[in-house]
Parts: sequence; C-alpha cells; structure tokens
Amino acid sequence: MTQELQHKWECFTQLIRSNVGQQRFDTWFAEATPKGFDGHELTIGLPSHFFYEKYEDDFYNIIAASLKRAFGPGIKLAYEINVINHDDKSRVKIESPEQSHVIQNKITRQATRPVNPLEDHTQAASGEIDPQLNESLNFSNYCVGESNRLPFTIAEYIANNPHKSDFNPFFLYGDVGVGKTHLIQAIGIRIKEKNPAAKVLFLPMRQFQYLLAGATIKKEIPGFINWFQQMDALLFDDLQELSSKEGTMNVLFPIFNHLHQRGKTLVFTCDRPPVELDGITDRLIDRFKWGVTEKLPRPDVSLRKRILHYKASKNGLDMPDEVLDYIAENTAGSVRELEGIVMGILTRSITLNVPISLEMARSVMRNSVKPIKKTINFDIIVDATAEHYGLNPDVIFSKSRVREIADARMVAMYLGNKLTELSLKAIGRKLNRTHTTVMHGISAVKDRMPFARELSEAVEAIEAELRR
Repeated sequence: MTQELQHKWECFTQLIRSNVGQQRFDTWFAEATPKGFDGHELTIGLPSHFFYEKYEDDFYNIIAASLKRAFGPGIKLAYEINVINHDDKSRVKIESPEQSHVIQNKITRQATRPVNPLEDHTQAASGEIDPQLNESLNFSNYCVGESNRLPFTIAEYIANNPHKSDFNPFFLYGDVGVGKTHLIQAIGIRIKEKNPAAKVLFLPMRQFQYLLAGATIKKEIPGFINWFQQMDALLFDDLQELSSKEGTMNVLFPIFNHLHQRGKTLVFTCDRPPVELDGITDRLIDRFKWGVTEKLPRPDVSLRKRILHYKASKNGLDMPDEVLDYIAENTAGSVRELEGIVMGILTRSITLNVPISLEMARSVMRNSVKPIKKTINFDIIVDATAEHYGLNPDVIFSKSRVREIADARMVAMYLGNKLTELSLKAIGRKLNRTHTTVMHGISAVKDRMPFARELSEAVEAIEAELRR
C-alpha cells in the first residue's frame, strides 16, 4: 500500500468510525482492507458478500460522504469479495462502470421503492399493511348448504394451506349478492389468524384503479407495482371492473406473475367466468384459468331457509316456520335479497308492535322482491339446441362439419348472440372458434331464416323452450 493510499484510507475509516461508533466499526469495518486506488476508483476487500449487502443497505450515506471527503469527488467504488469464505481463489470483483456501486444501487432502490398506496400520509408510516378485512365476514358465520359446499370447501382449503398451489389462483364467480365477497374475505381473515405476520390485502378492483391513477399522477408506477408484489395473499373483488382498462391490465400482469411464481395466494371474484370476460387481454384470461374456477350459485331452497333462520336469530327475531318456508320458496335466492326481507320484517314488527305473520312477509316481499326471471346462459342454449336436433351437446363443440351439426352450431351462435350479453369473441371462446366464424354463423342463420322454413321453425321452437 502506498503512503498516499494509506493516508487516504486512514482518513476514510476515521470518518466512518466517528459516525458509526467504535463498536459498530469493529463489527463491520475492521476487516475491510484497501486493495487498490488508481486515482479514479477505490477497491475495498471484504470477507463475504454479506458485508457488501450490509454496506449497501445500512451504511450507504456514511460511506458515500466519507469517500468523497477522503478521496475526492467522482471516485468510483469497487469491492473484492470471496464467493467462498476464506478461499481467495473464489475472489470476485464487483464494480460499477459509471459510479460507485453503492450509489448506483441505492438510486435504483429509491426509484422503485415500494410505495404503499393505502398509507395515510398525514401520519407517520408504520410499515404495517391494512388488510382491509371485515372481521364479521368469516367462515364461522358463512351459511353452508349443498349448493355452495364445493366453493366453500375450496376457499377453506386455500385459507388453511396458503402456500400450496393446488387452487392458485382461485377464480370465484357468481351473481350479485350470493356471498362472493364474504367468502374471499373469510380466506383473508383465516390466513391472518394462522399467521398474523402475513401480508394480506383485500381490494375491490375499482379501488385498485383509483389507487393506480394516483400513482400514475405521482409517477410512482414502479414503486406501486413493487408494493403489491410484497403481498402474501392478494384478494381482488369485482374483477369485471377491469374490462377495457388497458393501463390497469398492464400493471396487474407483472403483479400476478410475480406473486404466482413465488407461490403467493391469489383470489379473484367476478360476476362471470373468465371465458365470458370482455375487454380483458387473453394473456390475463389465460392466467386466471391456471388454478381453479368455481361458480358460487344462488342458494337452493334449503340453504335459503338456513340463511333466513340465521339472519333472523342474529336480529332477535322468532320467525315462524311457515314464514321461513314462504320466503325461501318465493325468492330468487340472493343472500342480499334475503337480508333485505329480514330487515323489512324486523322494521314492521317493531314499528307496528305486532308478531311476525305470513301476511306481513307477503307485504314486505311485494315491495322488495323482483319477479323471478329465468336465467338463460350459453350452456343452456347449447343443451336446448342439441336436444331439438337429437344430438349429443358435445358434438356442437367439436370440429365436425356434418350439415346437421353445423346447423345446430350456428343456431346456438345465433341464439347466444340474441339471448345473452356475450360478445362474439366470448361465444367464440365457448365454441373454440374465432369471432369471425361466429359472426359468419349468425349472419348465415339470419340470411336463411326468411327462406328456410325448417331452420326458422327450429329457431322459434328452441327459443320458446328457453323462455318457458
């Protein structure tokens, strides 16, 4: 070591010692040695890569300031480190071609620092994550029956085994008010119960878009993505809100990939299955199908009775069996609708100071329950079409070009377009065909119907059966 280097090194280490104290200096800097200085770059020998990471993470400001004062401005910093402890043959050099490696990495980390979009910036950041979970929406008070037992069982398995990839991602879909939000919140609550340190977040997709808009304005997109990539369990509600939001999809994609690759829990709810989603890129739809997709159906009659009994008991109501039976048998089955009926009966009973009766239930339902409408989806259309033509429904999805099968397939396309809200692209996905093929099939049926009596009668008969 030259005398000049010795002098500068002593000045450099003395500056560090005065800032960190003798004890920390002895722990982290006593074994550091100067390996060379050419007037532009200082090379420091360190005993292991762990010391190098410690310098970067904890001593950046002190090292940068001391380097500048002792060696002058613009000096690069490099490290020689043994990949294998105490084995000089494994020594490697880490350096930056433009500036100090420490400074370079520090700047990079600051540029992509995880930015908590939920943080209240009027208060000091605690570093903790608000999971946005409602403690009342847990597994214990979720009513289970035969109609929803499978999705409930899957949800509970995921919550009890968050690191297993069997059902990851879990895509839960169903009509409004059937309990999707309750079920995925229960997943998050159970994960937190089993591991309080787990980073769990429940987020409606609309809120995610709102937070992303704020990060975009602040030019914090990398940090925004990085923050979401720290989650152990990410629960997105109302995925259909993502439709046609190109920017949001571009941000969600790397978050999904990062978490899925690391075995983190991903759960989505939606009002329709992935194949029927419009305005969402195919690469995301494909990923939603990597795990398990399960429908949460409207509760059947027995489950509706159980839900009504639970809601009534919770509100201190003694509801006669005949009232429970009448409500359960004359509603469409939405949990939200059942809750509304119970609250309507509760209000009338208290206001009028009279016992609950069947007539009271009828009165409440006349004002709050919509007439039950028959649901027509594409699978039902295919089944009805196949039955009319005397075919197995599976052949409609096949590649067969037999005239009768091709006609049935085009009729299914036509009725799917007329009776559902599916786009041509969604119908094509159902049939494993392009939207151009679907458009051609629909046009062919429309063009032939005025002149082909047999086809026209078939379409009318199938549609009448579907609407019955």
